[in-house]
Amino acid sequence: MNATATTEDTRPFAWFRTLGSRGRRAFVGAFGGYGLDSFDYQTLPLGLAAITAYYGLSGGEAGLLGTTTLVVSAIGGIGAGVLADRIGRVRTLQITIAMYTVFTVLCGFAPNFETLLIFRALQGLGFGGEWAAGAALVAEYSQAKYRGRTVAFVQSAWAVGWALSVVVYTVVFSLFSPDIAWRVMFWTGVIPALLVLWVRRNVQDAPVAEAARATKKERGSLAGIFKPDLLRTTFFAALLATGVQGGYYTLATWLPSYLKTTRGLTVIGTGGYLAFLISGAFIGYVTGGYLTDLLGRKKTFLLFSVLSAGLIVAYTQIPAGANTLVLFLGFPLGFSMSAIFSGFGAFLAELYPSALRGTGQGFTYNLGRAIGATFPAVVGFLGAGGAMVFGAVGYGIAVLALLGLPETRGRELL
Repeated sequence: MNATATTEDTRPFAWFRTLGSRGRRAFVGAFGGYGLDSFDYQTLPLGLAAITAYYGLSGGEAGLLGTTTLVVSAIGGIGAGVLADRIGRVRTLQITIAMYTVFTVLCGFAPNFETLLIFRALQGLGFGGEWAAGAALVAEYSQAKYRGRTVAFVQSAWAVGWALSVVVYTVVFSLFSPDIAWRVMFWTGVIPALLVLWVRRNVQDAPVAEAARATKKERGSLAGIFKPDLLRTTFFAALLATGVQGGYYTLATWLPSYLKTTRGLTVIGTGGYLAFLISGAFIGYVTGGYLTDLLGRKKTFLLFSVLSAGLIVAYTQIPAGANTLVLFLGFPLGFSMSAIFSGFGAFLAELYPSALRGTGQGFTYNLGRAIGATFPAVVGFLGAGGAMVFGAVGYGIAVLALLGLPETRGRELL
């Protein structure tokens, strides 16, 4: 059964069965790619306190590591979106996974801060590109009525990869001194290499994407998404991505250091607190996907923008000594900040035609990532405690962006 099928299936996980055999393999490839993308990305935030001490970095320099990764990832994401429309979703997926794998491992060999910054920037090229290719791939296999939850399950892989990285972090930093442990964390980033081989042998593009590449003259064109009929969509979609990612990456980059320095937690304690946050994140990704199909894309973005802004302020303003409250508040915080991402894959796919879908998704999502990436750097210069409230500003931007975008729930992909 392909993405245009209309057969009714009311059983649990109908969204997965109706993908068909090719679609299910595509889902596994995209899920694995995004989960391991998350694993490789999180090696920096988790090791940031040790890296800062090892190189004697200032808060601004430490924040620059995170910001540089995200800014360069925007370039990778935009480039991968264009490639996905020109050479195919699957081939682009392989290239991006291989790239973030190689440069994550090389980060572990960096002899100085400048080299680490360069390797981390190059890792960002693959990190940014994987999502654009994987989200388009799965969206094009999905039925319209199930698309929100299907692509949201791909998004949930971020929480799975994040959880895996925390487990590895807890073990590695318990076995090794901080001076070598952060390097070992980067070396574990070799795992995704195995996925590239599997994707190469088992995953194919959806028929709608193959047809578009064969028949459309204008494909993979940045100029195409700025033509009058798509200019408004491109502007407001990028603004939405900016707001959501500015808020998210502020927290993702600085929370581990915040828990260790401001809250005074041990490595084991930090892992426990992050477990609550990540559990909420996984459930949020899945729940958010169902809500985008039930309530619509825009209402779901609005709901979780408001909740996330309120929770990030509350989380960072809890008084000293109330660490139990920090623990339990991590669950709804992770839930809200992840549920808002659930709608991106389906929403952006539905805003663009097949010949420009990868380009549109890659450009808007990753331009938003580049601009939103300045938020962690600002926090680095202000201090990673109450200044993280700055991230809540991003969610206000997201709410404003929704005013310029249409509702797309139920839209068939052309």
